[in-house]
Amino acid sequence: MKAYSVLDVIVKNDSWVPAYMESVGDIVSKHGGVYLANSTHYEFLEGSGNQEAARVIIEWPSVDAGKAFMSDPAYLPHLKGRQAGTISNHFLIEGKA
Repeated sequence: MKAYSVLDVIVKNDSWVPAYMESVGDIVSKHGGVYLANSTHYEFLEGSGNQEAARVIIEWPSVDAGKAFMSDPAYLPHLKGRQAGTISNHFLIEGKA
């Protein structure tokens, strides 16, 4: 069953961004992930949230694939860089069959 990573990311220090952008797409693909959205261009239809956050949606072939990506040794240095330079919320949501 497919799963979806849904993130909101507020960048506080962008020193991690070049290395992240260069490498992480390949690591996502390695685990069967596909970026569906990665943008700061959106509008709130309900609620208030944080207007400066980027919104990211990644489709995974399964929950296990999303978790495998998060624990991939090739991703861990990028994860630490992103976590140090952002305020982020990441939800892994199981899709419907």
